[in-house]
Amino acid sequence: QVQLVESGGGLVQTGGSLRLSCAASGRTFNTYAVAWFRQAPGKEREIVAAISRSGGSTYYTSNVKGRFTISRDNAKNTVYLQMNSLEPEDTGAYYCTADRTIALVTRQRGGDTWGQGTQVTVSS
Repeated sequence: QVQLVESGGGLVQTGGSLRLSCAASGRTFNTYAVAWFRQAPGKEREIVAAISRSGGSTYYTSNVKGRFTISRDNAKNTVYLQMNSLEPEDTGAYYCTADRTIALVTRQRGGDTWGQGTQVTVSS
């Protein structure tokens, strides 16, 4: 089973950009689909984006389409979330999760493995 570590969060102004990274341990990373979830204070955790094992299939929630891009580099055991045109509503703790298929990581409860999260704060 992989272990996940997120990084890249921070404070940014409205309209700014950040790139989050989800680094995985283990030599079988390319057998896992990965998703990014976020949780704002006082709100339920929600899925943001997901990517299949090969990177050939992706999923985005409607309010980030056209602004966020998920990608992966299996040689580096890393999944990225490029976030552009950030809005205050994007503020929250961002987590990556992994499981065997994209169907599993896009469940409401996410995958079986989670990272510790990275905080994103967008100021208005």
